[in-house]
Amino acid sequence: MSSMYPRTKELSRTRKSLSDSPPSSPSPTAKNFRHDRASRLDSGGGDSRAEPLGRTSSYTRRETRLAALNKHEDDTSSRDYKKMYEDALAENDKLKSRLDDSKQELTKIRTQLDKVTQKQDRISEKSTVLESEKMEKQALEKRVTDMEEELKVLTELKSDNQRLKDENGALIRVISKLSK
Repeated sequence: MSSMYPRTKELSRTRKSLSDSPPSSPSPTAKNFRHDRASRLDSGGGDSRAEPLGRTSSYTRRETRLAALNKHEDDTSSRDYKKMYEDALAENDKLKSRLDDSKQELTKIRTQLDKVTQKQDRISEKSTVLESEKMEKQALEKRVTDMEEELKVLTELKSDNQRLKDENGALIRVISKLSK
């Protein structure tokens, strides 16, 4: 098996340096471990009657610590929930105000659109009216020109009629003179 895991010189050197180092400077975790161990031994007491009391008191202290931690976590979590709730309410209020602003802007835009639509309708109605008036005017102008032409024809006819009357009167006089 040693052939499967060959040892290197560096590995053996690091082990030697660790074993050669003096125990006078233990690491901080080692110090805490020793302190916790010593405090547990001290709380256990020296006689056998104090041992159950020591265990009970250490148990009580542990429960107290856990309860305090749980209470702190509960306070933190309740504060977090309360803060989250307040944040959500604040955000909802902001969104509601933005929604109200958007609704007001929408109503303004709708009224403007209605005004523009009405204006366009009026313009289109006016243009329709103007177009119909234009067509009516053209029809009237055509009618007027037709009537003017008819008047010219009528005046010609009147003059022709008058001329024919005059000729007829002249012929009647000639025939009456001839018949006497």
